[in-house]
Amino acid sequence: MKLATLRVDGATRAVRLDGDVLTDLGRPDVGALLAHQDWRQRAAAADPTTAKTYPTRGAEFATLVPDPSKVVCVGLNYRRHIQEMGRVLPTHPTLFAKFADTLTGPSDDIIRPAETAEFDWEVELAVVIGASVHRARGADAEAAIAGFTILNDLTCRDWQFRTREWLQGKIWQSTSPVGPFLVTPDDLPGGTRPALGLRLLVDGEIMQSDTTADLLFDPVTLVEYISTTVRLNPGDIIATGTPGGVGHARSPQRFLRGGERVVAEIDGLGRLDNRIIGAAPEAGN
Repeated sequence: MKLATLRVDGATRAVRLDGDVLTDLGRPDVGALLAHQDWRQRAAAADPTTAKTYPTRGAEFATLVPDPSKVVCVGLNYRRHIQEMGRVLPTHPTLFAKFADTLTGPSDDIIRPAETAEFDWEVELAVVIGASVHRARGADAEAAIAGFTILNDLTCRDWQFRTREWLQGKIWQSTSPVGPFLVTPDDLPGGTRPALGLRLLVDGEIMQSDTTADLLFDPVTLVEYISTTVRLNPGDIIATGTPGGVGHARSPQRFLRGGERVVAEIDGLGRLDNRIIGAAPEAGN
């Protein structure tokens, strides 16, 4: 099952993809749908012959969950990327956070902040939580995964590395596109531990290409680990980390200046397709 949040007449609607139509699920967005314990049944029961539908052609999607209670991100989580950087494989996940204001739609233009000269890309598999869990283990952690989507963790590297903590490089307004679909585990090879090809292109040139099978800490392990410290709620997002090929690690380094088209793809999940707009004007100008 593929779910999305569609922009319609100045508002949004939760929809299910049915061939070449999108079936309205009676809720304003996917986050509001996931708030219901029986969200799977509600989503599956919508009948395109009686419910309102929208064409996929020309559809404009919003960020998948507009107001998650938390977005938890993982660094250093692809084995090959860690090893090629000459680092030792970590024994615990490296975690940081994002805020809802950071999120934006899968095809929205993204304004490069004027304050950065090192605006970088990171394609990531994102886990979407579908049940409230605390200290989840095993089957409970698996059952808490509603599905998967794509997140591009666009990062201001010069701000990220100002200090040992990464947060300030990761939370710029409307710079993290998410979507377009939430795809349930039963529709993916590997289920809650999916093995999917992922890649990122800048103006058609492949910058990142790998498979989620190379994740050091898989989605179920991350749900277990994170929920040990804090309750995960329906609609929460876990960004699982990025593979090699980011601009910061290239020689010479390469960053987004404005005008580029950045496409992040994951097999079975779709693509993010965003245009980078030149630096935003400084305050007062």
